[in-house]
Amino acid sequence: MQLALDEARAAAARGEVPVGAVVLGPDGAVLRSAGNAVEARHDASAHAEMLVLRAAAEALGHTRLEDCDLVVTLEPCPMCAHAISLFRVRRLIFGAYDPKSGGVEHGARVFDAPSCHHRPEIIGGVRETEAAALLRAFFAALR
Repeated sequence: MQLALDEARAAAARGEVPVGAVVLGPDGAVLRSAGNAVEARHDASAHAEMLVLRAAAEALGHTRLEDCDLVVTLEPCPMCAHAISLFRVRRLIFGAYDPKSGGVEHGARVFDAPSCHHRPEIIGGVRETEAAALLRAFFAALR
């Protein structure tokens, strides 16, 4: 989670919403890490999770990440949750909960839908206070 938080801080420094993500391989080694890049890429889908999932799959040469874990600082949105399902991620570990836009424990609850192809193991609230503080500080500075 520390690397994901570092990616989130770097994203905030670039003017992006501070969300960071890391994919860990089957052996626990970091495969790829990324922070949000929506503004820099002019791409509404350039969430940290999407970027890191794509990069990890490319690095492994597979379309699926079945033995991999995704660590992200914020509960994934419905788009990212569905991508996590399609990539067949083994375990999702996230920091702050997102009651407004989350898609895992809140909102769409993508993994509970009958149309969901794969449900990863889910561990939420890891370093939640720190991850939530990054987001609060970022949005407070915008106001």
